[in-house]
Amino acid sequence: MSNRLFQSVIHQMKDSFDNAIGVIDETGTVIACSELARIGEVIDSSVSEQVFAANDTVTIGNMVFKNFGSPIHHEYAIFVEGADEAAKKYAGVLAVAVTSIKQYYDEKYDRGNFIKNVMLDNILPGDICVKARELHFNNDTTRAVLLIRITEPGEVAIFDIIQNLFPDKTKDFVVNINESDIALVKEVKANIESRDLEKLARSIADSLGTEYYTHTLVGIGTAVTGIKDLARSFKEAQVALEVGKVFDTEKTIVSYENLGIARLIYQLPTTLCDMFLKEVFKRGSIESLDHETLFTIQKFFENNLNVSETSRKLFVHRNTLVYRLEKIRKLTGLDLREFDDAIVFKVALMVKKYLDANPVKY
Repeated sequence: MSNRLFQSVIHQMKDSFDNAIGVIDETGTVIACSELARIGEVIDSSVSEQVFAANDTVTIGNMVFKNFGSPIHHEYAIFVEGADEAAKKYAGVLAVAVTSIKQYYDEKYDRGNFIKNVMLDNILPGDICVKARELHFNNDTTRAVLLIRITEPGEVAIFDIIQNLFPDKTKDFVVNINESDIALVKEVKANIESRDLEKLARSIADSLGTEYYTHTLVGIGTAVTGIKDLARSFKEAQVALEVGKVFDTEKTIVSYENLGIARLIYQLPTTLCDMFLKEVFKRGSIESLDHETLFTIQKFFENNLNVSETSRKLFVHRNTLVYRLEKIRKLTGLDLREFDDAIVFKVALMVKKYLDANPVKY
């Protein structure tokens, strides 16, 4: 936000007020004032703390203050010299006027607001390049979207915390999507790998968890070059969280690039998935498999269909495992020792998970 904008407003209003008026930022520095010589002054830190902690106008000494800014975080405060009722009214009127001007400025020129509109497809494709040039965006820069979902809201302001973790507002943008989702648009190296983005996401989740006791999930979109493709990266991060909620419930960091076949299944109609399950398990329903059998199947897949290794991990004799696999073959008609049958069964288990989360609607 340009200090010149505030100064322009104060300058135009100074003749309407007998007292000195101005604006301070959250550090207590006077950034605009009807008395030009006072610009740059810093008020006492104890006064500044009272001003920005208040929910309404506050009178301190011979000054009336009224903070304003975004609903989440008050970044500025109006001040009016005087301690009478007139000064309080002046402060209230000025705060409304300057807040409206700030909001208009943010909507028209703010880079963060522009990024949000691009991600949410609230701006025409033809206008993106024009607006990016106006705001001096480098269109050759590579960026990735990380969508941070707060699953257990606390009293701390997570948005402010994430902004403090990434203070360079010329490169990284933190955007509120809704009450539970916060998007981080991070500038990255052109050749960045998925595991590096996962490390970054892990550091964010760990920091919020250990220091602020806030549980979060993080979805990671692919790295894209240019402003236009940020919408795609954002949608991928959303899909990663939604797919992870179905197929990887234990994971808190989910990358779109690592979803594999899960993201294809997630996009299928539930009626088609139901038909697939009925065709695969003609001999018997998947529900006929007990918990022990399903656990055996899971371990068999985890050990790459290796009978000896799986039996060792399950602490059972090799022949016992073979007997269980043969039992599965008789029940379902699928021999998990055969690669093609194993693939079909693996997909069927994922489809079953998907249907459990999204029941068929007839």
